Amino acid sequence: MTNLTDLVDRLAAAESNRQPISPLTDYHPGLSVDEAYEVEDQLIERRISRGEKVVGAKVGLTSKAKQHRMGVDVPIFGWLTDAMQLSTEEPLQTDVLLHPRVEPEIAFVLSETLSGPEITAHDVLDATRWVCGGLEVIDSRYEDFRFRLPDVVADNTSAARFSLGNLRVPPDRLELDMLGVLLEHGSKIVASAAGAAVLGHPAAAAACLANHLGNRGRALEAGWVVLTGGLTDAVPLAAGSHVTATFAHLGTVAIHSCL
Repeated sequence: MTNLTDLVDRLAAAESNRQPISPLTDYHPGLSVDEAYEVEDQLIERRISRGEKVVGAKVGLTSKAKQHRMGVDVPIFGWLTDAMQLSTEEPLQTDVLLHPRVEPEIAFVLSETLSGPEITAHDVLDATRWVCGGLEVIDSRYEDFRFRLPDVVADNTSAARFSLGNLRVPPDRLELDMLGVLLEHGSKIVASAAGAAVLGHPAAAAACLANHLGNRGRALEAGWVVLTGGLTDAVPLAAGSHVTATFAHLGTVAIHSCL
């Protein structure tokens, strides 16, 4: 039987010591996805015991291309805490991360609690106070960003930091599947996409998350942030980088990393 506490210890040490580890499945090849979600939950409970507060949740592997690379056909889900959120002008400290990358996302902030398992995209839109653009910094605790599905789930879907744009718009004023984004690294456009890149519609991704949590006796709480998944591939974020996402109708979100 897999010792889940040992796996939690390994991941927690990798993050705190900034020393990446081999994927958990290298030495526990039988690690299941359900066990990986238990590891993820225990890691978040440790954050809460240190004084952090859960402020939302996130969806990963929402694009068909990313799912194909991982050999899966379902998204994955992780947690967000207040310690992960960057304020608008707050610089990102890359020296406390391992190998950060950044990707643009459409974020929802909920006005109502959503409890699955039968939540639809329409339910999500009805329960959303407003939508904004966001940037998520992912930072795998594994060597060379190498992992299998249970590994990345256990690692809280590589969650590290996130920043939300200041322009907040009610969802009924937007065609979210058509909403476009340009991602710039410095002065160079490196990627573009539209909301449909996320499971056809960002609200569909949020509905999957609500149903996943409902199946595990949890819910998306009113006031929480929901990051609906990377619209483009993630861009490596070195010290001194400046990355900007420009969203149609939602303005810009930028992350500046410290030298």
